[in-house]
Amino acid sequence: MDEVAQAKVIAFKKPEVSGEESREFDYEDFFENGALALHLVSADGFILHANKAELDLLGYPAEDYVGRHIAEFYPDRHVINDILERLTRGEKIARYPAQLRACDGSIKHVEITSSGYFRDGKLINTRCFTADVTDLQQTRSELKQQDSTYHQILDGLPVAIYTTDQHGTITYYNRAAADLAGREPVIGKDKWCVTFKLFTADGNELPHDECPMAITLKENRPIRNQQAVARRTDGSFFPVLPHPTPLRDEQGNLIGAVNMLLDLTDRQRAEEARQHLSAIVESSFDAIVSKDLNTIIKSWNHGAERLFGYTAAEAIGNSVTMLIPDDHQDEEPRILERIRRGERVEPFETTRQRKDGSLVPVSLTISPVRNATGQIVGASKIARDITSAKENEYRIRMLMREVNHRVKNQYSVILSMIRETNKRSETPKQFESQVRERIMALSRSHDLLVSADWKGASVDGLLKAQAQPFPRGDVIDMSGPSLVLSPNAVQYLGIAFHELATNSAKYGVLSGDDGKISVTWSISGSGASRLFHLTWAEIDGPQVQTIGQGGFGTVVLKRVAPAAVSGQGSLEHGPHAVTWSLEAPLAAVEASVSDGS
Repeated sequence: MDEVAQAKVIAFKKPEVSGEESREFDYEDFFENGALALHLVSADGFILHANKAELDLLGYPAEDYVGRHIAEFYPDRHVINDILERLTRGEKIARYPAQLRACDGSIKHVEITSSGYFRDGKLINTRCFTADVTDLQQTRSELKQQDSTYHQILDGLPVAIYTTDQHGTITYYNRAAADLAGREPVIGKDKWCVTFKLFTADGNELPHDECPMAITLKENRPIRNQQAVARRTDGSFFPVLPHPTPLRDEQGNLIGAVNMLLDLTDRQRAEEARQHLSAIVESSFDAIVSKDLNTIIKSWNHGAERLFGYTAAEAIGNSVTMLIPDDHQDEEPRILERIRRGERVEPFETTRQRKDGSLVPVSLTISPVRNATGQIVGASKIARDITSAKENEYRIRMLMREVNHRVKNQYSVILSMIRETNKRSETPKQFESQVRERIMALSRSHDLLVSADWKGASVDGLLKAQAQPFPRGDVIDMSGPSLVLSPNAVQYLGIAFHELATNSAKYGVLSGDDGKISVTWSISGSGASRLFHLTWAEIDGPQVQTIGQGGFGTVVLKRVAPAAVSGQGSLEHGPHAVTWSLEAPLAAVEASVSDGS
């Protein structure tokens, strides 16, 4: 018997069985035709025999395989050396992963199970079973690649995702989850959630083992629409919406869960901004309206209800042209054309029509409205009621005309003052003093008019203002009905009172300690013929020397002031008395509704 046959007999000889006839079983057929690849290797590593399954696995004919050193078929020399050394030491090899080079050059992934046959402590040969796991290895590789691809996809997502096992222990998290949580979770240790701390939406602390992920694992169901607030290690808070979902194997058994965390910070800020803007729009006194590109009203605030008279229910869904008068209907097509081009229509003034048919002047500002993709879908309009502004503008124009008229009158009065004063002044210094005093008297009358919005002044108020600069001005006794003088009467009667007080301060009652001044006024008649009467009377004063030196004061009292109010004046004096009387139509003296408008 040759060496190979002896080895085969030794390898497959079955020991004797007690009580049975000892005989040698023929395992030759099992060795050759078994489905599992099998080969024998000598103590020095040479292949002694290989069965058909082994040769078919690698594609070698027996003459190209048997008799060669086993290491020639291992691309990784380290692996076969390790196997042989361990077998030589008497170790058993079980499912040792290795690679074998096939006849066509391809690499077969195998698992080696082997043991040595020893006699007298010496290794005779090794018996090796070779299991082809190439397909399994390829499947593992594909699964590993799929797992790698899966993780790459999750790592690249901008949304936070992590997984746990069935006990809640974290098995994976992506970069977005760590960034959102503000920490690096510890895989295999941290449980339930990647965040530092959790709170309910109303601010109560939420233990991790009561968080939505924990409930999903405990109850084996997904959790939805349960918002929470998380806190990072730096103390900052952020609102979050978790989406925990169970993971199950092919039999439906729970093996873990996956959780996606949606950061609601931007959404919350947008909602707060929307609510803030909505509150501004609703509380605005201006009318704020939106419309689509077909002129249909889409929104209508309280300001619009106040301005136009339509409720939101009445306006929304109707064309905005219902607010446009017939003679302004051409405005809307031009506005829409500019809006479609993306232009903002600068404020302009126009007229709009209320529900009751009345017209209202408005200032309109119109801007394009865009959708989420930036496409123009409509326009917003802000309409401001400018009725008061128009009325004020009209009043200002009228006031400017009045001021212009009155300034011209004042120029005439001042020029007359200067001319008459110049005629009767003996020195430049006297001229300057008299002109200054008379202009100041005009100024005091103007102050009264300005404080009353040019509506006029009372008789006693005018008297007090003109007497105030003079000593003993408080001795003037005044009596008469309540009466508001017109702006014109205020100016000219103010000059007359100034001239009377000036003369009295120089020569009359106001110059000494004796005498008194009585100013009385009354109204007589009825209807349009009513007359205004006023008397300035000084009695028991010093002996009268002169009145205004026959100059400007006399001209004012006898001619200028009476003529300004379409009346007549008289100036009389006795040894110790001075009397100035004025009679004029009440309509020329009393303030009317039109005065100061």
